[in-house]
Amino acid sequence: MSQQESQPLSADSPFNLNNNAAYQQWRSGRRDCQRPGIDELLVRVADPYNLSSDEKTALIASCKKYNMAIYQLEDLTMQEKSLVHQLGRQLGMKRLDANLRSDEDSVSSLQVREQQGNMYIPYTNKALSWHTDGYYNPLDKQIFGIIMHCVRPAIDGGVNSLINPEEVYIALRDENPSYIEALMHPQAMIIPDNVEAGKVIRAAQDGPVFRVKADGRLHMRFSARKRNIVWRDDRNTHKAVEIINSYLADDENGLKVKLEAGQGIICNNVLHNRTGFEDSAGQKRLMYRARYYDAVESFKL
Repeated sequence: MSQQESQPLSADSPFNLNNNAAYQQWRSGRRDCQRPGIDELLVRVADPYNLSSDEKTALIASCKKYNMAIYQLEDLTMQEKSLVHQLGRQLGMKRLDANLRSDEDSVSSLQVREQQGNMYIPYTNKALSWHTDGYYNPLDKQIFGIIMHCVRPAIDGGVNSLINPEEVYIALRDENPSYIEALMHPQAMIIPDNVEAGKVIRAAQDGPVFRVKADGRLHMRFSARKRNIVWRDDRNTHKAVEIINSYLADDENGLKVKLEAGQGIICNNVLHNRTGFEDSAGQKRLMYRARYYDAVESFKL
C-alpha cells in the first residue's frame, strides 16, 4: 500500500467515524444531491473538442453535485474516438488506464466480439452486475473517472443503471457505523489472481471498499459478483455486503439510462450495471469507454 493510501483520516473529516457532527453536516448537504432525474444531469454540447464555458461549468457542476453528468452532442456526425480524449482533457481527466482488452489508445471499444483466452463480459451482450470500474486494480491505480460515449445503441436492451456511492455510504453508516469500519479495512475485499493459460496476468489485489482520497472525497471499490470475490471473514463485513446488495437490488435506487447515439456519461466512477442486449445485422452496439486515474477537475481541492 502506498504512503498516500495509508494516510489516516483527519479529525475533521466527515468520514472519520469519531466525528459524528462533521458527518451529519456533510450528510445534510449530500442528501439534497441524491437521485437526480436525467433532465437534471443532461448537458447539451455543441462541440466536444471545444467546450464552451457554460458547457464545461454545467458538466463540472453536475459531477460535483451528483458525481455524474450526461451529455448530448448536437452534431451526431461527430463520432470519432478522439472526442472522448478531448472531453476528458478539458475536464482535467488525463491519466488513462490501459487495461486488458482496451485499444492501443487506452480507450476501449465495447462491442460484441470474439475473444481469445478468458471471457470478459463487457465485450459480450450479457448483463453486467453492479460494480465500480477497476475494483481489481492496485490501490495506486484506482479508477476515479469514466467517460462512456455511445456511437450506436443496441437494437434492444443495453440499459445502464447508476447509483452515487455516497448514497450507499449514508445508508450503511446510518444503519451501523461499524459496517463502514469493516468496509474500510485494508483487506475487506480481495480479488484473486487473474490466470490465463496457466499464467498470472494480474496478481491478487486486496483493499477496502470505502476509502477517502487525498482530496478528501469518498471513493468506493465494489463488485456484486458472486465468483472471484473474497470477502474478509468478519460478521460486520458480510452484513454490510448483504445490505449493499439489497440496496442495489431495489430498482427505485438506480437511475436507468439507455444512451442513444451521440450521448455519453461522465462520472466519478459511480456504481453501475448493464442489462443484456440484442444486436441486429444493421445495428450493432458500440460504446467508447475511457477510464481515468483522475476524477472530474473540480474535485481537486
